[in-house]
Amino acid sequence: MVPNFKEKLEEYAHLLVEVGLNIQPGQMVNLAAPVECAPLARLCAQVALDRGAKDVIMDWRDDFIVRERYLKADSQVFEEFPHYLKEKYEWLVQEGCTALSIIGSDPEMLRGVDSTRIQTWQRVQGENTRMWHDSLSANRFQWSIGAHPTKAWAEKVFPDKKGEEAIDALWEAIFSVCRITGDGKAVERWRDHVDATARRAKLLNEYNFKTLHYTNSLGTDLTITLPDNHVWMGGSEDTPRGVEFVANMPTEEIFTAPRWDGVNGRVYAAMPLALNGNLVKNFYMDFENGKIVNVHAEEGEEYLRHSVGMDEGSSYLGEVALVPYDSPIRNSGILFYNTLFDENASCHLAFGSAYPNCVKGGEDLDEAGQKAVGLNQSMNHVDFMVGTKDLSIVGTTQDGKEIPVFVDGNFAF
Repeated sequence: MVPNFKEKLEEYAHLLVEVGLNIQPGQMVNLAAPVECAPLARLCAQVALDRGAKDVIMDWRDDFIVRERYLKADSQVFEEFPHYLKEKYEWLVQEGCTALSIIGSDPEMLRGVDSTRIQTWQRVQGENTRMWHDSLSANRFQWSIGAHPTKAWAEKVFPDKKGEEAIDALWEAIFSVCRITGDGKAVERWRDHVDATARRAKLLNEYNFKTLHYTNSLGTDLTITLPDNHVWMGGSEDTPRGVEFVANMPTEEIFTAPRWDGVNGRVYAAMPLALNGNLVKNFYMDFENGKIVNVHAEEGEEYLRHSVGMDEGSSYLGEVALVPYDSPIRNSGILFYNTLFDENASCHLAFGSAYPNCVKGGEDLDEAGQKAVGLNQSMNHVDFMVGTKDLSIVGTTQDGKEIPVFVDGNFAF
């Protein structure tokens, strides 16, 4: 059993609601969680209501049923999106409902499932929930993501442990990287961490780089052009009403958007990618004028190809994120097989949609306007890790001066 588990779990719930979501009196919460994650979900709902939330709408998911449906349901159900669900998401946007997601799925939950069914449903779902996800991307209201161990996920992370022993080990790891000790001071520690991250983001914005050049011993040689008036963000974000929130718990990243048409070269992934219930291992991508023109993976290539082909924007990058190799998650030595954690152990990129506020005024532009200033458009957004111990990133300023950004996997400043 995890020492002081009850106190740590309660501290985690307060952290997610008070710092992650920063729920304001009178706001509603859409709380999505697998049924196995009910203990944390219930605590979060309780904390939100105690802090004055108008209501908490539970959005439960059962991974067993999800897999069974993919395997056995009529294929037509994956081609049609229920009207009541579309209306629900439109209503959530109209109400300005905040969003808290608790994740914990088996990284290989959909192994053996027909990838065409998965791709079809993702496309249909994406098309019909576009308003909801666009609102999240533009930070029109607060949103945050946390995690709760499940047996399948824990045993994947700790293959030498079984059942409760594996779950306890994963809880310990999550509490550690989220700066939770049970002393009730996690909220204070997080606010200090957010402030420190914001200071580094400010420095990157002052450099106003034109390009970033990535190289390492895996063979990565990639040049990324950044949009004019790009904005580096990190730690926390703000809604249009000025409400501060932290989208990921944990987070170590500082991120911006690349120009959708300004990426050239080859990049190698540094870690496996958990993609739609399947794993993609040892892969690389080639880019020409922003577009992914070739992918190769030793395992799971089919799933990667499906994802980069979901729509036109899926074959272009939407995010550039900097994370030091010497980070709490990397130093834990644990591969979480979960993007929420693994992306914060490594510099990463994302193919698919860009966050509009990564360009000054981007959130006020329509899709055509966003694309014109360099922001990629897509229903998809998939992070993959590229940071290594020997990663070098050199930034070139608008006047041609070269500045080391990363040396040997860590910030040079």
